[in-house]
Amino acid sequence: MQRSLFFIMILFAATQANSQSDQVALADKYFDAGEYFTAAGLYEQVLNPPKKEIPKAGFPINTRRYGQDGTRTINKSDILYKQAQSYRLANYWTDAATKYKACFEKDVEKYDDAFYWYAVCQRNLGNYAETEEYLNRFFQTSSTDNSLRQNAEKELQTVQFINKQLARPDTILFSVKKIQNNFSKEKGIFALSNIKGNNFLFTSTTSDAAAIDGVNPHHSRLFTATLTNGILESEQQVAINGFDAKLNQGAACISADRRTLYFTQWKKENGKNISSIYYSSRNENGWSRPQLISSINKEGYSSKQPFCSADGKTLYFASDMPGGSGNFDIWSVSINDDGTTGEPVNAGAAINTAGEEQAPFYHTASGNLVFASDGWQGMGGFDLFISKMNGSGWNKVENMGHPVNSSRDDIYFFAPEEKELLKNAIIGSDRGSACCLETYAITKLPKKKTIIGIVRDCKTDEPLTNAIVTMKEEAGKNIQATTGADGKFSFELSREPGSQAFTITKEEYTEKTTVSAAEKINESDLLIDVYTNVPLCIDKVEKPVEEVLVIKAENVVTVFFDFDRSLLKDRSLEILDSIYNELVAYPTATIQISGYTDGLGKDAYNKKLSDRRARACADYLTKKGIDPGRISFVSFGSCCPVEMEIISGRDNPDGRSKNRRALINISKE
Repeated sequence: MQRSLFFIMILFAATQANSQSDQVALADKYFDAGEYFTAAGLYEQVLNPPKKEIPKAGFPINTRRYGQDGTRTINKSDILYKQAQSYRLANYWTDAATKYKACFEKDVEKYDDAFYWYAVCQRNLGNYAETEEYLNRFFQTSSTDNSLRQNAEKELQTVQFINKQLARPDTILFSVKKIQNNFSKEKGIFALSNIKGNNFLFTSTTSDAAAIDGVNPHHSRLFTATLTNGILESEQQVAINGFDAKLNQGAACISADRRTLYFTQWKKENGKNISSIYYSSRNENGWSRPQLISSINKEGYSSKQPFCSADGKTLYFASDMPGGSGNFDIWSVSINDDGTTGEPVNAGAAINTAGEEQAPFYHTASGNLVFASDGWQGMGGFDLFISKMNGSGWNKVENMGHPVNSSRDDIYFFAPEEKELLKNAIIGSDRGSACCLETYAITKLPKKKTIIGIVRDCKTDEPLTNAIVTMKEEAGKNIQATTGADGKFSFELSREPGSQAFTITKEEYTEKTTVSAAEKINESDLLIDVYTNVPLCIDKVEKPVEEVLVIKAENVVTVFFDFDRSLLKDRSLEILDSIYNELVAYPTATIQISGYTDGLGKDAYNKKLSDRRARACADYLTKKGIDPGRISFVSFGSCCPVEMEIISGRDNPDGRSKNRRALINISKE
């Protein structure tokens, strides 16, 4: 709400006062009633009265505040301190800081508390170095029995926590943007709750059409709007039949079947908000007359901020009813099939503190409860915290960290059920405003994901260096890495890993393709999740050849190659097609391919050439769809000629051509 509206109220109230003393008394009444910004404006009238005399009017003032002659001595320093308190309680931090500073500059000894409150203001304004400076000045000037010293110690811990949060490396993954609207720039919009799709409920302030004497004309009401591209559009006030116009409405949710509206209604009594949770049923005219939910509203206590779980079975809410840890706690209650509710259950000490816990949100998809608290260690004011359901209770509470949280109040949270918790979230916060809660969209990019593993010798368990590991991603793309001296490899993943297909090759080892999955995950790094794969191993090629090959003549097929070539010839393709047909016909059959060369050339070269020939056969079959796991191959170079290549001292070309071959052994066992 714009300040101008308050100033009109202030000037009107001031004209009713007959004297400066009357104005102080009137300001005190507004302060006691919790109308802090109005009180601050009235104190300003006392400190800096307008030059033009204010018309006198008969406004009833409590004369017990005055001396016997009806007059009162005005101490402007005390008024200044009250004004500072008023601005602070109204969350106008810049104004409050200015007034507190003026207080301790006038009289350090009398207003040493102002050092503490000035530090609190600076923390809310994001000036953390100055916050620490003035907390230390408060410790130096205040007495040891000052009741604020314990609060100052906590404030110092808060600043230290803030500095740690600001240094978090994962803040680069976040995007925080204020949600705009095209219907008003003058009022807070907060407590967004999804109805369906991009249609949301929210709370905002409106002015009543007809003024009621003695009643503040500005009330919180429920509205709906559509959220499109970060902008709220098509605002409409929720039509609740027969509601009490003197009450405020807000912090609401719709049941899973969208037939019941749960919402908070509250009023201010003696400067304190008194709230209860109501429900309305959908009808042809909007929503029915509000009804109290008797099981969660206890006489003399407040309940507020209902949230209905996605499955429609549980209603979460905040309440200061007996049975909790103190102040407002998080509670839940079961919703029966007929819409009635059971008995409330406190979330327990794992969630609740002696401070305040408010605004619960339960994300069914991830099993996480998100709530606001000023009792756990945070960045100041209310922070958002998270705890995961573990079956019988809740895991350890964690602060959601910066920039989800700020040094101001961060108090409402929403995330779609079908998405990760912070992929497309909405929060309520007053971080960027003069006083009021606004709504922000928060998105977090996923952390990088890396899978690491090790390749060992299957028999010796020794790590293998320079082994080539090829991993097939789910998208079908093959990526490759080479093991280091410790046998380790790593791949950066595009998504969370499932079962991965790895092919391992190394000179003098049998190529192996295997499917395995990560056995553990380390999520401690804020930027990278590291998955550790189960260890992989490959077998070394054994010699002599006879010990490696098990050749049955009736199952061996020979493919021949040209001199110094590994290109498959037409006849070779026909043979491989026949083998393919056999493998299709016998799904459990496997083959072993052995590559050979003639005796020309050096041993190292012949070893590589025989390997290419064996691989050419294997690649042809795998491209036709044969599982690589059914194929193994060994490269022997020129070790095992089947024909003599030199006869009586002369070269035997025919013999050499028969040695340039690949043997394919088919096993149907």
